[in-house]
Amino acid sequence: MSLTIGFHGGAGTVTGSKHLVEADGKRLLIDCGLFQGLKELRLMNWQPPAFNAASIAAVVLTHAHIDHSGYLPRLVKAGYRGPIYATPATRDLAGILLRDAARLQEEDAEYANRKGYSKHRPALPLFTEADAVAALGHFQSIEHERWFEPAGIPARLHGAGHILGSAFVELAPGGRTVVFSGDVGRYAAPLHADPDGLVPCDTLVLESTYGDRRHDPTPVIDQIRAPFRAAIARGGTILIPAFAVARAQLVTLLLTQLIDAGDLPAVPVHIDSPMAVDVTETYQHYMRSDELDDLSARSGGRLFPRDVTFHRTVEESRRLNDLPGPRIIISSSGMLTGGRVLHHMLRLLPDPKNLLVLVGYQAAGTRGRAIQEGATAVRMHGENIPVRAQFISVEGLSAHADSDELMRWLNSAPARPRTVFLTHGEPEAAAALAARVKGEGIRALVPQLGARFASESAEGGWDPVRG
Repeated sequence: MSLTIGFHGGAGTVTGSKHLVEADGKRLLIDCGLFQGLKELRLMNWQPPAFNAASIAAVVLTHAHIDHSGYLPRLVKAGYRGPIYATPATRDLAGILLRDAARLQEEDAEYANRKGYSKHRPALPLFTEADAVAALGHFQSIEHERWFEPAGIPARLHGAGHILGSAFVELAPGGRTVVFSGDVGRYAAPLHADPDGLVPCDTLVLESTYGDRRHDPTPVIDQIRAPFRAAIARGGTILIPAFAVARAQLVTLLLTQLIDAGDLPAVPVHIDSPMAVDVTETYQHYMRSDELDDLSARSGGRLFPRDVTFHRTVEESRRLNDLPGPRIIISSSGMLTGGRVLHHMLRLLPDPKNLLVLVGYQAAGTRGRAIQEGATAVRMHGENIPVRAQFISVEGLSAHADSDELMRWLNSAPARPRTVFLTHGEPEAAAALAARVKGEGIRALVPQLGARFASESAEGGWDPVRG
């Protein structure tokens, strides 16, 4: 059987994952995410897909993060009519994320039109809530470890340990085995189970987000205890931009542990993100599932501090502007690319008594990366906002495996793959992980965006398709 893989996202960059598999005339898409970060990447979201959407027979989603699922509304609008397979938890989370992303798009477009700072007349949303709802109508739930046949290709989903519902995809076309890692989670993480062991496969498409780095082994609680205490002592507000899925829940879990142990004063904690509130409720719903059962036993089923306030409405969010420190605000988005956190930054960044806490990967071109690299001001809503607040970058909260953990997962397979494609990483990260994979005697390829590779058999290897 001739097999082709096209890398239409997540290649040469961390975001926009889209992998097109073609086998015996059938086309299957693994993930369908938005590009994020640099403007030239974000502009690609406005382009038609690099393939005929109507020709795709099925989509398989590894997890709900927007860089893996966020292009689905535009795919459906472009003519896709098939099923979107995902685990039940991924289906539930995608329902929250896609609707929220649509609302943010619509709100940002309305704000830009009202303030007149957009170059476009009028500014338009990338997709609407109606587009998101249309995409969600295509979802079909598939449990982990159950065989199913998207586009006529036998497939299974295995636990990836990244976020609730996340999976890596095992495909078995024509007696071969190809695995798409999605995003691989960490080992011994506080919130999620370890990733399942890699199944034997001849080809692996492996993420490389942290392919050139090792996470700081210092426990997160030890990293944040002193700066949090100092900010609280000076009456500051601690602002934690956190992804609404997994990161916000992990942060609240750690705050609960610190406060319950008496390591941190019991200051008010605010979760100011309707999406984070909804996601927290979803996590609570799945607390007795296999994925979160250990966490439920350890935490007594409680993810957040006792003195916590959930903010759903805009009015509830605005009331935070009148509340002095000390207090802790958790708001999305995690890379400071949009959402309510921007309004908090407008108020809090210029004041040196406050503390900004970056708790995850900051992609190139985002405000979070700019602050990490020493920016003295960041541009928001047409203004340059001075960065005078203190800030720390916390290592170890990432839901992505680091270089050592990726190699550990690769080597967990009873029989290792002959070929590994390194995706979902910036060029330096992918190249560094490729070098480690080659050092294990495995062929490693780093595809460029838009590249296609074909293989006639597992033994024949993969060759680039020209034209």
